[in-house]
Amino acid sequence: MKILYHHRIASKDGQYVHIEELTHALKSLGHEIIMVGPNLGEGRDAKVERRSVALLKRYMPRFLYELMEFAYSLFAYRRLQKTIMAQHPDCIYERYNLFMPAGVWASRRHKLPFLLEINAPLYEERSRYSGIALSRLALWSEEYTWRGADRALVVTRVLAERVRARGVDPAAIVVIPNGIDMDKFSNVPDIRVAKDELGLGGRVVLGFVGYMREWHGLERVVDLLSDVSETRHLLLVGDGPARLSLERRARELGVADRLTITGIVAREKIAEYIAAFDVAIQPDVVDYASPLKLFEYMAAGRAIVAPDKPNITEVLKHEYNALLFDPVDDQAFSSAVKRLCEDPALRKRLSEAARGTILDRGYTWKENAKRVSDLFLELATKHCSS
Repeated sequence: MKILYHHRIASKDGQYVHIEELTHALKSLGHEIIMVGPNLGEGRDAKVERRSVALLKRYMPRFLYELMEFAYSLFAYRRLQKTIMAQHPDCIYERYNLFMPAGVWASRRHKLPFLLEINAPLYEERSRYSGIALSRLALWSEEYTWRGADRALVVTRVLAERVRARGVDPAAIVVIPNGIDMDKFSNVPDIRVAKDELGLGGRVVLGFVGYMREWHGLERVVDLLSDVSETRHLLLVGDGPARLSLERRARELGVADRLTITGIVAREKIAEYIAAFDVAIQPDVVDYASPLKLFEYMAAGRAIVAPDKPNITEVLKHEYNALLFDPVDDQAFSSAVKRLCEDPALRKRLSEAARGTILDRGYTWKENAKRVSDLFLELATKHCSS
């Protein structure tokens, strides 16, 4: 099957990981992928691109920036038209973005099955955190795109309810959580070896992977270091805007020697760092998200501490494959982390169950690709018979 994959992602972040992993899995099933979107090839500097976008958002009037976003959808539609005429794909798969109805237009013009991957309610997000000038246009574009898809693929049941509440037919909504490529975690080094490689031998390592933002609540973990034994160490794998404040907090508390922040790490090295974790932490999470890091922790067989939120409990079960804490109780997180630090047997039981959950419930990119393939085949059959 020829699948036209359309997106508007221009940097190698977590969104890019999803694109690359899913398209790789689809190719492994024998499908041909035709990419339409910004070039994500090697040599692109993600930091430079993020900085350029940040400067545009800072200095350009918001309404003008949003008009540029919508204008891009017109450009994208022309690219889709040209690609469809030249390549004759069987279907269109699009990663949703605000002000982007191009996929709907192209699918209707050429009568192609159309799957829309929705990872977040972007109108709601941007309205809350940065504001939207062209609110009516933004809301129209989101609802038009969501309702125009043959199937809306959402990453959690929580997000599915938000999409349904905006008028999308429940029968058109399919929940497909994020996943993992288990091959990348098939040779995870022994925890002692991994710690020694990082100079953390003999420590109890608390670990976090990802882009560090203020809302992650990592300050709570730094604070926790000042209350416990000197054998405990916090390993943050990644970088982000919260880094400076975390390092400053560690210095203020006198625990800077128990904090390691790696900076950006190549994706192929991530498993080697997670292998050094005794306790994998998810201090907070957006309430409709399906965090990629959780699946990485599970695949590596780590003991996880995460908030007891509906989107998290779709994947994790308290006392079975993780310790979940009440997100509104300031002491609950610290208590859960301390409990795992002090109980190696509990860590072992939870970590084994976490890894088993990946396989038992099919949280892999290959299983996700199979579901996408089945949906396209189902839709193609309906299109042919109509």
